Amino acid sequence: MSEKRKRYTPTEKAKIAIEAIKAELTLAQISAKYGAHATQINLWKKQALALLPDAFSDKPKQVMTEHSSQLSELYEKIGRLKVENDFFKKKV
Repeated sequence: MSEKRKRYTPTEKAKIAIEAIKAELTLAQISAKYGAHATQINLWKKQALALLPDAFSDKPKQVMTEHSSQLSELYEKIGRLKVENDFFKKKV
């Protein structure tokens, strides 16, 4: 039978990433300790290091990306509504 995948909470991921950044233990030891694959631990480590500078900035980058994604969705919706409006004007 297949094993069920283990899901890690963001807190656990952060803890593992911090331990990997500290480098007190080897990657193999951290992997054995937490049961996560070494590649996954490296990915979490890279993500933590990439997001770390934003943690100390005045405006979080996440808010800016969320705002830009909402803005692009609204522009798409405006475009669709305009096309529909033009279509119905021609039909009448």
